[in-house]
Amino acid sequence: MLVADSGVWIDFFSGTQSSAADQLATLLQAGEWRIVVPDLVMFEVLRGFRFEGDFRRAHALMAGFDIESTGGQALALAAAQHYRALRSAGHTIRSAPDVLLAAFCIDRDYALLHNDRDFVAFEALRGLKGWSAQTVPPKHSRSSP
Repeated sequence: MLVADSGVWIDFFSGTQSSAADQLATLLQAGEWRIVVPDLVMFEVLRGFRFEGDFRRAHALMAGFDIESTGGQALALAAAQHYRALRSAGHTIRSAPDVLLAAFCIDRDYALLHNDRDFVAFEALRGLKGWSAQTVPPKHSRSSP
């Protein structure tokens, strides 16, 4: 399974050139990987659209994937523990939603496509499976076409 961070989706929808947005476009076109959209990512992406038509098109695309909840006490506790462990190791994560998203992916063993340096500390120290444009996703993430 693969999750794309909100920044990747935002670059994708805005047409901003980035290796992660290009990788997302390739994955969407191929349709070979199961993509999960956490509700938190959906919120972060959709809140930025100024025009109703753009909002509706983005919502329709994202809603076509599995939408999963990032809420709950267990995830909040795990996110707090990840944050505290990283902070004691000298890494202060700038974004609380990024901490929740990383905890969500770690908990479910999902790979995260991102272009955000905060997630690198989660990869190095907390077991997050990061997925860059050069990374091949784990074989168990493949779904039937």
